[in-house]
Amino acid sequence: MLQDKINALIEEVNHIEIRDAESLESFRLRFISRKGEMSSLFEEFKQVPSEAKRELGQLMNALKQAAEEKLKSSSKALDRERDALAASAIDVTLPSTSETLGSLHPISIVRNEIVRIFERIGFNLSEGPEIESDWYNFTALNFAENHPAREMQDTFFVARHPDTVLRTHTSPVQIRAMEKQSPPIRTLSVGRVYRNETISARSHCMFHQIEGLYVDKNVSFADLKQTLLHFAEAFFGKGTKIRLRPSYFPFTEPSAEMDVYLGTDTPSNYQLTKGTGWLEVLGCGMVHPNVLKNVNIDPEVYSGFAFGLGLERITMRRYGIKDIRNLTENDARFLRQFAGAI
Repeated sequence: MLQDKINALIEEVNHIEIRDAESLESFRLRFISRKGEMSSLFEEFKQVPSEAKRELGQLMNALKQAAEEKLKSSSKALDRERDALAASAIDVTLPSTSETLGSLHPISIVRNEIVRIFERIGFNLSEGPEIESDWYNFTALNFAENHPAREMQDTFFVARHPDTVLRTHTSPVQIRAMEKQSPPIRTLSVGRVYRNETISARSHCMFHQIEGLYVDKNVSFADLKQTLLHFAEAFFGKGTKIRLRPSYFPFTEPSAEMDVYLGTDTPSNYQLTKGTGWLEVLGCGMVHPNVLKNVNIDPEVYSGFAFGLGLERITMRRYGIKDIRNLTENDARFLRQFAGAI
């Protein structure tokens, strides 16, 4: 029956889903075009008795209007979707926008530079834990039982473990390196260390050290001096002068402090060196025989030297940083200065 056929087509038009341009065109061809469903219905409509044409004609108009409205609304929806996709698409022909570069931390920049200097002369890197036993942090390094560094004002002790501490220097890494391998040993130990100190513009309870160790037959103080001169010229510039002053460390004998000459030609250098032109950079010395014995290396056969410097101090000197706290507070405005640095 024609009436049932028209009602079925109206129901189909109302529920059909148009998701893309292809289905939109298929809908148009079926319901709107001259060769579509409407054309077929008009052919049947001609055979309908006159008294039924009024009602069926209204029903056919309802079908036509429903199809046209469906086509119009679906077309607008697809246009909006296409415009949204176009707006979000990347135009590869446009100039690229500048991207903000991240940066290495200034401590990392200086650390990497120093490591590269020593790697070029045969040093490798060694690592060790930041929580250490008394043996590695003190005893193996020839600290006497009553040494002031063992007291609470200098060392962070782990609660309920009196023989366990946060390492106060990276020298325990050297002990571990000497335990694991036989001479010749030429290594650097780099990392965080902890001391129970008041935090201020010039000091902190956490900082970084880099220490070097060389153990072999016939290693002399002259080898130590030449190695440190090489470092000073590579880091501070060709022709940099150094001097070694006698000092004391439990794990080296003889021991020394190394200064580099900066001069007094600028107000900052004058202030930094207190008018002398000399800046203390690191401590060093020949490895104490007791330390070698503690790691089962015969001091009658082998000798060695060690040196160590604080990375914060030398970084602050390099970049003119006045407050050590800037290096740990992660202020983006401060760190942004080093964007792109390697």
